[in-house]
Amino acid sequence: MTDVRSLLSQALSSALDAVCPGHALTVPSVSACHDARYGDYQSNVAMLVAAAGNLAPRELAASVAGALRLEDLCAKVEVAGPGFINFHLRPSRIAALIAEMAADPHNGIASAANPRRIVVDFSSPNTAKAMHVGHIRSTFLGDALARFARAVRHEVITDNHVGDWGAQFGMLIHGYNTRLDREAEKRDPVAEFERLYREVSQESSRNEETREKARRELAALHAGEAESVEVWKKIAELSLAEFEKLYRRLGVRFDHCLGESFYNPSLPEVVAELRRLGIAEESEGAICVFFREDPVLKDAAPMMIRKKDGAFLYATTDLATLRHRAREWRADEILYVTDARQKLHFQQIFAAAEKWAGAPGNSLLASADARLPRLRHIVFGSVLGADKKPIKTRSGDPIKLADLLDEAEARALKIIEKKNPALSAEARRAAARVLGIGAVKYADLCQNRNLDYVFDWNKLLALQGNTAPYLIYAYVRIRSIFRQGGIAPLGQTLPPPSVLSHDAELALAKKLIQFGDTVHAVLDDCRPHLLAGYLYELSTRFSRFYETCPVLKAAEPDRGARLLLCDLTARVLQRGLGLLGIETIEEM
Repeated sequence: MTDVRSLLSQALSSALDAVCPGHALTVPSVSACHDARYGDYQSNVAMLVAAAGNLAPRELAASVAGALRLEDLCAKVEVAGPGFINFHLRPSRIAALIAEMAADPHNGIASAANPRRIVVDFSSPNTAKAMHVGHIRSTFLGDALARFARAVRHEVITDNHVGDWGAQFGMLIHGYNTRLDREAEKRDPVAEFERLYREVSQESSRNEETREKARRELAALHAGEAESVEVWKKIAELSLAEFEKLYRRLGVRFDHCLGESFYNPSLPEVVAELRRLGIAEESEGAICVFFREDPVLKDAAPMMIRKKDGAFLYATTDLATLRHRAREWRADEILYVTDARQKLHFQQIFAAAEKWAGAPGNSLLASADARLPRLRHIVFGSVLGADKKPIKTRSGDPIKLADLLDEAEARALKIIEKKNPALSAEARRAAARVLGIGAVKYADLCQNRNLDYVFDWNKLLALQGNTAPYLIYAYVRIRSIFRQGGIAPLGQTLPPPSVLSHDAELALAKKLIQFGDTVHAVLDDCRPHLLAGYLYELSTRFSRFYETCPVLKAAEPDRGARLLLCDLTARVLQRGLGLLGIETIEEM
């Protein structure tokens, strides 16, 4: 599909070369206007070039605008403010772009200019513990980013780096061998493992004998003794099976689930190599990586990769994991979707990786000419309750994710029963599942990921405002137009609009052609809330269009053009919600 921003950027580049030879700007930026009064697209290129060359920005902008050759694309190009160049597209070109977008199987989402192999590391729950509300941001955000990357045709590898190793297994194995309730394990294995750990942990705090038994079990596990390994495997497998039930319910899938234990055999080798290369050194009996020359990390504590008792740490495992992804998967980019509290940890991991990749003879990379993947820590804030503190149950425990989803579906069911009691019981339940889970996902993903947000049932399930129910209902309403008119389902062939003349038609069409740009903008900084905002604005523009422009009762050619706008809006809503991991329904 024609990329309007690229066309405008190329035209600006040519005009700049003509009026300001030797300018330093390589690719002029173009963005959609937030206020329709100023046009459809805008560029601040003249202001940037003027600042670098000590020129008058408005005069330069006027010269650039005069040198543009965009008569076929733009009805008007004008200079505004301190030197913005604003572009007003021709209605005939907007209509042509809509027809082009309607015929595009990707709905106007262009392929990435440089397709890459991207690893997305997200969710990462701990075995023997129930997933809870604290996992939703990593899980929803990571899944959405993987979907966005696939949409622009990157090759994506998703990996669930579960916490399936650690000192807690000494207590778990001891508890499993001495006080397991097998019936409880059958009913809810993770809840039973939590009970075992809680009881043994409490007893260990006051009983040296219990503490010693747990230590012996941990030592046996580390030594590879068959009985301890067998119990550990069972706990891990049953935990993963419970996690998978939740992932299926959420529509989340992983290509790999390589937990911490997968990397255990390589940890001694990683530490030895880092010492040999002079990247790690001994300090008070431990092995550490120092960052004495790093302006950001030089004052922080060193990164320990082996304790003085020989035990390895999360940092060691993360370095081994990075090596596997770089060397075996040949990743070009790795996204680590974890909360902001791990900022220092990943700064140190990334800095250590830079040193490692630059050392001759390293095993981090597959070959001498291979490059270190781009490493990105995708941070996010917390989910808060009404008291502005991390959301918990009344007893102070984290809310289990399964319980949260159950409540979401129950609340959604009440809304659907009230709105459309004629639906069958089966249809109501199916719609409640989509609406409830979609509402929880959207409430998270419509937020700027860097910020905390307050979880509010009334707000996230509202049928008005920037919510999943509002967007899903907009989709349902559009589909009902086609049912009422006895017109074929989505994806039909409709006549292209010759011209769009009504203001509401043009406003809707202009928003539709921004869909592909918005998807790419999300990936630039890993911010799905940009698409959420786009979908909400698209829905509000559709509402204004539908209120002022008859569709089924309109005469041709308006009827065909408006049906095409309806059809394309429904497809974009469905595709856009799908990128956020949210399903749609046909009735509600």
